[in-house]
Amino acid sequence: MSLIYFGTGSFALPALRVLAGAVSLVVTQPDRPTGRGMRLQASPVKVLAMELGIRVETPEKSRAPEFISLLEAEAADALVVASYGQILSQRVLDSARFGGINLHGSILPAYRGAAPIQRCILNGEIETGVTLMQMDKGMDTGDAIHIARTAIGPDETYGELQDRLALIAADLAAEWMPKIIHGEYPRAPQAGELATIAPKVEKAEAELSIHRTAVDEYNRFRAFTPAPGAYLRTSHGVLRISVARLSASTGEAGAVLSTSPLTIAFGEGSIELHEVQPEGKKRMSGKDFANGARLRPGFCLV
Repeated sequence: MSLIYFGTGSFALPALRVLAGAVSLVVTQPDRPTGRGMRLQASPVKVLAMELGIRVETPEKSRAPEFISLLEAEAADALVVASYGQILSQRVLDSARFGGINLHGSILPAYRGAAPIQRCILNGEIETGVTLMQMDKGMDTGDAIHIARTAIGPDETYGELQDRLALIAADLAAEWMPKIIHGEYPRAPQAGELATIAPKVEKAEAELSIHRTAVDEYNRFRAFTPAPGAYLRTSHGVLRISVARLSASTGEAGAVLSTSPLTIAFGEGSIELHEVQPEGKKRMSGKDFANGARLRPGFCLV
């Protein structure tokens, strides 16, 4: 079995580990500037590939003719794709005997696109999964090979769910790739009329609003934790929220209902802020923030 692995984000790591012995080349996004110093940083997949001693290519555009020639020279059985970040052209897919096999973090055709896990949580879904699919030139539109389903925990964050789905994806890759390269696998066309889209996340979406329901905003917190990071604009500056829980307490939107734990009322219901990071300060408990800000029940935080 000879594979080329396309991946960038941490979702792609477990599957790369289980397939590493058959991977001759890893393709990932170029190093990008990040952090306050804007230093170039390699993708998680590149870091792991280097640890495993696998050759890495980082094309800015995967459709570049010279890169496609490189892929064709590899003469791989298949391209395995997980959280790569670019739509692959038909010429790229045709460079391997069995084309591209994608591990996608949703139950397709729902949540096609860049952010299926975040969008699923944001919309309050209670089930998701990983779809193993035969790629075509569209965005997550190819035939489904197998779908593994899993329930979403009521308090599960994006980071936690992504880690679980990544392990499910690795199991699928280990089970199905040997079958695929022998041509022994089913293919079922997606019901395109049922498709939904999961566009890339914008940082502004992670801002909580006291005017929406607590359930909706708790889903927003879960969907954008740990990245890009949920936050609330308050009279004490921007408050980043690291750990929270839904509460049944009620009150006027924006009001402090309790300081232990720090509980804030929303349009309907409330949210307990267990761990927060005030502007310019380190992370602390919600209770410590309330004490430092001299908050009391009945005060308006927003």
